[in-house]
Amino acid sequence: MASRRRSPPPRRPRKAAKTGGGKTKPAATKSRSAGAKSKRGGTQRKSGGEARKPAARRRRLSWRIAKWSFVFVLWLAVLGAGFVGYYAHDLPDTDHLTGPETPLAVTVLAADGSEVATVGEMWGELVPAREMAPVLPRAVLAIEDRRFYEHGGIDAFGVIRAAWQNAVEGRVVAGGSTISQQVAKLVFLSPKRSVRRKIQEAMLAFWLEREFSKEEILTIYLNRAYFGAGAYGVDAAARRYFGRSARDVDAAQAAMIAGLLKAPSRYSPANDLALARRRAGVVVDAMVDAGFLSDGEGARTKAAVKSLSVARRAGPSAGYFVDWILEQVPGYVGRDHGALRVRTTLEPARQRAAQAALTETLAAVGSERRIGQGALVALDESGAVRAMVGGRDHARSVFNRATQARRQPGSAFKSVVYLAGIEAGLGPDDVIEDAPITIAGWSPRNYDGEYRGPVTVRQGFARSINTVAVRVGLRAGVKRMRDAARRLGIESELPADASLALGTGEVTLLELTSAYVALANGGVRALPHGIAEIRNRAGDVLYKRAGSGAGRVVDAAAVAAMRDLLASAVADGTGRAAALPGGLGPVYGKTGTSQKTRDAWFIGWTRGLAAGVWLGNDDGSAMDEVTGGSYPARIWRRFMVDALS
Repeated sequence: MASRRRSPPPRRPRKAAKTGGGKTKPAATKSRSAGAKSKRGGTQRKSGGEARKPAARRRRLSWRIAKWSFVFVLWLAVLGAGFVGYYAHDLPDTDHLTGPETPLAVTVLAADGSEVATVGEMWGELVPAREMAPVLPRAVLAIEDRRFYEHGGIDAFGVIRAAWQNAVEGRVVAGGSTISQQVAKLVFLSPKRSVRRKIQEAMLAFWLEREFSKEEILTIYLNRAYFGAGAYGVDAAARRYFGRSARDVDAAQAAMIAGLLKAPSRYSPANDLALARRRAGVVVDAMVDAGFLSDGEGARTKAAVKSLSVARRAGPSAGYFVDWILEQVPGYVGRDHGALRVRTTLEPARQRAAQAALTETLAAVGSERRIGQGALVALDESGAVRAMVGGRDHARSVFNRATQARRQPGSAFKSVVYLAGIEAGLGPDDVIEDAPITIAGWSPRNYDGEYRGPVTVRQGFARSINTVAVRVGLRAGVKRMRDAARRLGIESELPADASLALGTGEVTLLELTSAYVALANGGVRALPHGIAEIRNRAGDVLYKRAGSGAGRVVDAAAVAAMRDLLASAVADGTGRAAALPGGLGPVYGKTGTSQKTRDAWFIGWTRGLAAGVWLGNDDGSAMDEVTGGSYPARIWRRFMVDALS
């Protein structure tokens, strides 16, 4: 059997680097070419890696920047939130923006609508900016915040401008606060200057701009800002200074009101009218510069500013009348009321006449005649009080001697006594004996100590004979005298004995004068009053007087007889000093003097106006020979001449 021959195993190809020559040379060449190619490829890969390294580094740097920026922003937000929270945690309530819910101010107006006085803070009617006289908001914007409709609560340009002006002047002459900031300060913050307050002011200004329209913010500001003399809001200022609503002011008045915002007390026309006029001129220039007024309108407005005046008040003595009015207000509208406007019956011209007649007489003869005090009150036929002076100086003594002091009227009460006698059957021409009389141990005497024998009722009344008055009182009876007094409106407690005939009961000047009004009315009693109407801040009528009195209380025939007696007392009796010059009408009145001349009175009327005058001393000490027919009658005459002119 033939044996097989094994083929040798295939050889592995040698590496090109180990091939020696011959037939393997091409392979070697190929290998070198491949090696060269491989070397070039290796060089290319190394260059690409090196290029990618800076890009990676940039990516890592960007990531780090983003990360730390985020951390920074996060911490900034946290710190900002903490900052805001720190200054916002004690921000005040923002529920009430237009004004206090229950301001206590009461503005007292005279019968003609002029202001007599304002007690407490005066808040006018809430008037939206769009309802005001258009020139008023423009005047405020021109001088306070010309870019109001352009900024968002903080005016950067305004701050820079103010800082530049202050730097140039070397002192603070301008501020950069916007109206929104002013609202924030007025409504929510205290006036104390501090970094906290300024930051909170800015925060609230931005909040206001977000929550309210520009017109609403302007309305809040104009109705809340202080304008001097106790007036808060433009409507209160317009009424306080010019006697009109914010809806009706003209350009000159608007300029003066706007000028008050810088320094309300200093520029108040009630304090310094000349300074207020100069400040208003500055506002007019600002309005022209802002384009709200033309050059011609500005010139005319400046001319009007120079003659601008402030609404006149009744005078210092009206304080007694105001006090009397304020005591009555709660009875009509309660005590829990807001701002009120009370229109009264006071007539400014007659109030000034009453003040002058009383105080000037006291200044002239008070010391000489030992007259310490006096009072005067005047009423028309409806019972409306037209003038009231309760003392010589309200600033020194607020005690009202016209309404609070009860004094003996003396013979001024004899009108009530003789009315009771006439109602008991006596007539003016009946004769009564003027002779000594004693009643239960009491023996009244005449003032002059003389007795005239038989006299008529008219003569006894005109000459104020005491014994005749006592006999008339006995004829009428104490009950009838007291009843007549009540019907005429005298409510004070009266003695229940015969001395009542000589006016020993104590009464007030107001109630005794109102008793004479009933006789002037033909026997119809009119209730004395001083309040005609009460309105709240919104203008709603809370009270309006209706009706005038209690009806007829005296028979017409008895009134005619009393007119006869009262006319004779002035024409031929103790009241001659009260007689008026010709043409001013007949006077019906009666004098009165209490024991030892402690009190002196004259009460009377003419041409539908009744007035009463009292002189005396608060401590009840005697005056020096002052009777009702002397200075009281002269004061009454002087007042009536001025009041009726």
